[in-house]
Amino acid sequence: MHKLQIIIIIIIIIIIIIIIIIINKKGKTCTLIDVAIPADRNVVQKEAGKKLKYKSLCIEIQRMWNLKCTIIPVTTGATGIVTRSLRKNLEAVPGKHSIDSLQKIAITWNITHNTESTAV
Repeated sequence: MHKLQIIIIIIIIIIIIIIIIIINKKGKTCTLIDVAIPADRNVVQKEAGKKLKYKSLCIEIQRMWNLKCTIIPVTTGATGIVTRSLRKNLEAVPGKHSIDSLQKIAITWNITHNTESTAV
């Protein structure tokens, strides 16, 4: 990633949804990385929904900015369940990533979130 000339990195956090947009003007690419931690029974549906949800945005980015746009969903279930395509998706994200660390983060978040909601 350090070799890429990354112009803009925007992180938008909405409740439990994290969207990272990486624009590489030199390489004329735009990468939309959507991170989600759904309930375990929704992991596969959530991942498929992410691609559909941002498809129109990707098309608009290609049209307006003349950039090749890709959507990378990174979805880990609340108790650490992952989809079969997660490893391939992570390989497309710049930098080093570990499925184990993603699972730990998801489980930790789930425990913290459930503890806070039951205490109220």
